[in-house]
Amino acid sequence: MTADVEIRVPGDKSLSHRALIFAALARGTSQIRDILLSADVHSTAGVLRALGVPVPPLGADITITSAGARAFTPPAVDLDCGNSGTTTRLLAGVAAGCAFHSRFIGDESLSRRPMRRVARPLIEMGARVELEAGDGLPMVIHGGALHSIAWRSETASAQIKSAILLAGVVAGVDVQVTEPSRSRDHTERMLRAFGATVEVDGTRVRLAATETLQPFDLRVPADPSSAAFLIALAVLSAHTSIVVPNVCLNPTRTGFFEVLRRMGARVQTVPGAQQGGEDTGSVEGAPSELRGVVVGAGDVPSMIDELPLLACAAARALGTTEIRGAAELRVKESDRIATVVSNLRALGASADELPDGLVVHGSSSPLRGTVRTHGDHRIAMAFGVLGALPGNEIAFDDPSCVAVSYPAFWSDLGRATRAMAGR
Repeated sequence: MTADVEIRVPGDKSLSHRALIFAALARGTSQIRDILLSADVHSTAGVLRALGVPVPPLGADITITSAGARAFTPPAVDLDCGNSGTTTRLLAGVAAGCAFHSRFIGDESLSRRPMRRVARPLIEMGARVELEAGDGLPMVIHGGALHSIAWRSETASAQIKSAILLAGVVAGVDVQVTEPSRSRDHTERMLRAFGATVEVDGTRVRLAATETLQPFDLRVPADPSSAAFLIALAVLSAHTSIVVPNVCLNPTRTGFFEVLRRMGARVQTVPGAQQGGEDTGSVEGAPSELRGVVVGAGDVPSMIDELPLLACAAARALGTTEIRGAAELRVKESDRIATVVSNLRALGASADELPDGLVVHGSSSPLRGTVRTHGDHRIAMAFGVLGALPGNEIAFDDPSCVAVSYPAFWSDLGRATRAMAGR
């Protein structure tokens, strides 16, 4: 690749959460390099510490020595998950297999997100779960001896699937999960890489009863969801290409790049080495003329976090882009359908809400105004890309919310913007 600028983005958020959890579940010493130092990942580390796991201060290279889940201790404090749904749902599965009770709490945004969907299979396995405020946090899990389960999920959710698999690991029982469509498979890949027996047949995943997990040495590859913002910027720019190296290229995470190609974008990937069961490689984006496309339910799971960004890119495409089958966006950190549409309109773009998605009409007119992020990192970063394009004048009510997943976003965006201006 001969891109104009190379920018390294932080470690993958999904893998960083899971690396900490698996290091806690393994018996022995694990080493984790290039972990994402974001607010969400700090939340996972904090909850594990409250469960008695000796997680050191997070840094570029950390070592965790654990005696496995049997050595977890009853928490003396509430388990504060901050803004992280991944922390809550995955560690709910872990807590369900522990012979004590745990009370999960979070910030105002997380407390509104649905938790009954993860509580139901854990209750079916034998845990007792109390939701104190209807469907959200606080949530109290009374764990203990669990039994096997064959669960059929109503929605494709890597978090629910992972909670069930992790509950099976802690309890040492066979579990099976079937989804309506394939969701992210990081948990399955890491389980297999660290010694568990996992069978995958289409949308069905089966974990055989597992006695223990092996400790590991893992370098966390770069986050494709973070890389997506810089690739989108390159595609929308007039004459600057950007390459992001060492990106996780798990096929359940690369849907955004594939849809960009369908829109006419010049996006290419170069494969690299495997890391922790995951494919990696470099991704390059180059200036392109985009066309509107239709994104359906089958496209959504592999690009759920990038849909706000896709909508922003569509505002600069020729024609109309329609996104359907994405009702899950309404229960993220914000109602991302309503938030994206209202912000696009506030800036002067044309967009409409659908019950399960949105419609964006592309234009080349300048975009000006203030974006209301609702504290949602994906919203801030998606509109940040539009704000970096010449001719647009966009301000943000809460730019600091990007710290949830990409603390250095604004500085990396500034570096890319300066490269564009210097051409």
